[in-house]
Amino acid sequence: MNCTNRQLAVVALALAGILASGCATLPTAEPVVVAMGEVTAPVLELPQETAKSIVPSNDRDWSPDLAVLSRAEFNGDLVTIRNVRNCTYRTADDYDVAHYDKTFDLNKIESLDLVVVPFLEMPALAHIAVSFGFEGDEYVGVSVEIRKEKGETYAPLKGVMRQFELMYVVADERDMIRLCTDQYLNGVYVYRANASPDVVRAMFVDMMHRVNELAEKPEFYNTFTNNCTTNIVRHINSLGTGTVPYDYRVLLPGYFDKLVYDLSMIEKDVSFERTKNNARVNRRVYEFADRPDFSAAIRR
Repeated sequence: MNCTNRQLAVVALALAGILASGCATLPTAEPVVVAMGEVTAPVLELPQETAKSIVPSNDRDWSPDLAVLSRAEFNGDLVTIRNVRNCTYRTADDYDVAHYDKTFDLNKIESLDLVVVPFLEMPALAHIAVSFGFEGDEYVGVSVEIRKEKGETYAPLKGVMRQFELMYVVADERDMIRLCTDQYLNGVYVYRANASPDVVRAMFVDMMHRVNELAEKPEFYNTFTNNCTTNIVRHINSLGTGTVPYDYRVLLPGYFDKLVYDLSMIEKDVSFERTKNNARVNRRVYEFADRPDFSAAIRR
């Protein structure tokens, strides 16, 4: 892991603060991650007898916005995603749940965007998601989250004690992005990845297979080893086109955009500060919230 002593101190303080206070601005997002590798045992375990009696399940009394799993059906170059979430939010807790099915042509995939949502109270922490773009300004988002039960709230300590299942939320961009900007009031940054359509296609297919795997074989979320950033980095590293290394900016994903900038995985023609400023979409989200071409408009 590429860390200076100062950076290590920041990491240690952040970890201590998170586990002590449980401060998470995004109820569905996780604040802490570590770098890649196989998923290992949680940092903190329940007593062995109790832990063995707990198994991940897809059959619980889920929060309505997380009750329906997506699935991907492959038919040659066509992928039909069942149950793309498309909620309408009055508040973060008051919403109308809706889903739709949509078929995507893999030959028309064009782009991959990294979506970074820093936490208000601790910008070193962030939720990381991705969005895939197809011809005709069609986009679909994928957000790796805890799958909350009704009345359940996120707590980092519970996240290392097998208390949450992991979920890949496949969502309409208007749902995924406006939830963060309008309800959680977070800054949202959308970075275009420097990736060819073939690479983007491979990552999309890999993530859709993961969606199907979790529908058949649920897994526990883990605050440190099985969360939004660790899963996305595993998908990136599985492509064989570039590697996201061990780095403190994976541990603290509020800095993950700077890491991929340094790796030339996003635009690097201008300074990082300017790249980040250009990537912030909040103003355009508010301005174009109700437009049919929402996804295209917020990228202009």
